Amino acid sequence: MRTTLSRGRLTTDIVLAGVFALLCLPLALLGNVFDLLALAGFAGALAVRRLSPGWSLGVAWLAALVQMGALRELQLYDVAVLGVLYTTAAHGESIVKWLGLVSAGVGSVVATLYLGLLKPALGQSEFLFAPDNAVALTLWLGVTFIAAISVLVLSWTAGLLVRAVRESREIGRREEVALRERELAEYRYVVEQERNRIARDMHDVVAHSLAVVIAQADGARFAARTRPETAVEALGTIAGVARGALGDVRMLLAELRHAETDTPQPVLDDLEELLAQLRGAGLEVELVEHGPRVELGTGHQIAVYRIVQEALTNALRHGDADRPVDVVLAWDQAGVVATITNHVRLGAEPVGARGARHGIPGMRERAQLTGGQLTIETDDGRFRVIARIPAQQGSTR
Repeated sequence: MRTTLSRGRLTTDIVLAGVFALLCLPLALLGNVFDLLALAGFAGALAVRRLSPGWSLGVAWLAALVQMGALRELQLYDVAVLGVLYTTAAHGESIVKWLGLVSAGVGSVVATLYLGLLKPALGQSEFLFAPDNAVALTLWLGVTFIAAISVLVLSWTAGLLVRAVRESREIGRREEVALRERELAEYRYVVEQERNRIARDMHDVVAHSLAVVIAQADGARFAARTRPETAVEALGTIAGVARGALGDVRMLLAELRHAETDTPQPVLDDLEELLAQLRGAGLEVELVEHGPRVELGTGHQIAVYRIVQEALTNALRHGDADRPVDVVLAWDQAGVVATITNHVRLGAEPVGARGARHGIPGMRERAQLTGGQLTIETDDGRFRVIARIPAQQGSTR
């Protein structure tokens, strides 16, 4: 029945018990030695009430028995019983908690019999036991019992309510921690899956670039003696392709998968086909481009395509499909800024408003791997994805 209690809390309980004993001491000194013993017992019960609620309850009962055995009147130190009952419900183990409730009931009966029958019968009270006042005696016993059990049970109930609130908060904290752990695990899983998909995409890009380099190198080797101008042109092509492949390789953050896919990798020219598919699904999409296009590497084009694809998919699933979605590609010498804006469906939680979502970590990962960045904005019922993808010199289309 002993619980773990910090030194600071134990010190606080001991100090409070000492202050309580000092407050009650003047009245106890007006009595006899039994009052001092009872006071010491109740003060000791208060001192260890949180350290060991069971022992505190036992010591309080012992002090009360000493007081009743000496036929002493109610004293200020009897208030300690309320603190002990409160603690059994608030901090005691299950058996101690229910023993506190039983003690409240039994204590009420004992106090009623002690004050209403025993002391009057022994001539220790102004209210004398006599046959001609049986009705008054019954009323006196009833009032005494109701008052005693109300005060004692109320103290125990207050401790039980505090215990319920504390346990509810602890459960809430544990659930919050578990939720954060699940969201973190989900985020890591989504990022890992997206990196694997990026690895497959980049595998095709690098494989294509190396195939071009090998073919051009073979051609230049055979044409070097007979057609030097052709060899020079081939070497220029090799240099351009190699620079683009080098830029793509630098984007890799995870180990590449070496299994090739049969599906060609999408580029910017495939955006119209993507928009046509979404329009066929019932989503009204408007594409606007500002400024002349600049050269983007194949990997960078894939990033733009995938980000637009994921943002439009989220708009179709979570947004208001009855309102148009705006796709804006703003080109400048530094690259392209892709902005996808959709209206949030009434009553729906915006994608990414809380925790990790499938797709947003992947879009952010793709943008970061190109050296760019991705931000999410929400305002006036709109959800906006903004991705900046930098240009890459010497890339292939």
